Amino acid sequence: MSDIAPGWYKDPADPATQRWWDGEGWIGTALPADATPPDGPPPPEPEPVPAAPVPGVDGTPPARDGGPQGWPADRSATPPPTAFQGPPPGWQGGPPPGWQGGPPPGWQGPPPGYPMPGHPMPYAPPGWVPPAMPHGMALAGYGARFMARLIDLGVLLVLVGIANSWFLVQYIQEFQLYLPAVNEYAAAIERGEGATMPTASDRFALLQLAMLLVTAMVWFAYEVPQISGTGQTLGKRLMGIKAISLSSGTTPGFARAFRRWNLYGVATLFWSCCGIGLLWQILDGLSPLFDRQLQRGWHDRVADTVVVQLPRTAPGAPVTATHEGRTDTTGGDR
Repeated sequence: MSDIAPGWYKDPADPATQRWWDGEGWIGTALPADATPPDGPPPPEPEPVPAAPVPGVDGTPPARDGGPQGWPADRSATPPPTAFQGPPPGWQGGPPPGWQGGPPPGWQGPPPGYPMPGHPMPYAPPGWVPPAMPHGMALAGYGARFMARLIDLGVLLVLVGIANSWFLVQYIQEFQLYLPAVNEYAAAIERGEGATMPTASDRFALLQLAMLLVTAMVWFAYEVPQISGTGQTLGKRLMGIKAISLSSGTTPGFARAFRRWNLYGVATLFWSCCGIGLLWQILDGLSPLFDRQLQRGWHDRVADTVVVQLPRTAPGAPVTATHEGRTDTTGGDR
C-alpha cells in the first residue's frame, strides 16, 4: 500500500485531468483539472451495456454463450419455429403439421392413404378427390368393361342365331315373296309412274317380332342368372371384373340383376321402331363415361350396383366370394 493518502490528485498520465487515488491505484472516471471534485471517492461505474450482435449470413443473430443461433444460453436449446414457406415444386409428401397453405405448383397429390402427421385422416389438398374404392375394391376400368361386353355379345350372337334359326328361315322365305313387289315399285318410280309402296304381310311382321322376342329372352337367360349368382357373365369373368351391390358389397341377387338387365334388355323389342331401341342401348352403354366418381351406367343406377375390379390372386389360391345370405370359400366363383 502507498504512503499517499486517498484523495483527488492530478493524473500523472494526463495533467489536464484529475482522478481519485485510493492508496493503491487510480479509479473512477477522470475529471477536468479545474473542476470541483465530489467529496469522497467517485460513484461506481455502471456495467457496460453489451453491444448488439452482428446479424449472421441468413439475417438471424449469431450464436452466443453456447446457445443455438439467435437464442439466449439460458433458454431451451430448441430454436423458435419459423413460418413454413411451402414445399418445393414437385414435392410428393404430406405437409408438416400446422401448414395452412395450398399445394405447391405442380403437386400431384400424395399416394392414396398417405398419412398427414398429427391428423387421423389421410391428407388431401383442396379439390383433390381420391379414387372411389367401393367396399375396398377398385373400380373396373372402361377398357375391361368394354372387352367384357364384346365377349358377351359374341356369345349371345351365337346363342341367338341358334334359337332364331327356324324363325330366320321363315323370315327369309317371306321376304323373298315380298321382294318382287318391292322391285316392281322401284321400277315404276324410275319410269316416273305413280306407284304405292307395297306393304309386308302380317306374317312378315309377326316373324320379325318373334325373332326380337326370342333375342330378348335368350339375353335374359344368359345374363340375369349369372349376374344374380356370381355378379359375373362370361365376359366379366375373363376380364376379372364383377358387378356387386353398392350398398352391401354382396353379389346383386335376382331382383337387382333383373332391374339391371331390364333397363337395356327390353329395348331389344323396339329395334324395329326406327332403331329407337338400339339407340337407347348405345347411350346406356356409354353412360358410365358420364359418372366420373363411380363409373356407373344407367342400368347400374337403377339396380344400385357398381362394377369393380377383382384383386389379382395367385393361381390356385382360394377366393372368398360373399353372396347375399351365404359365403362361398370353395376356391372361386361357381
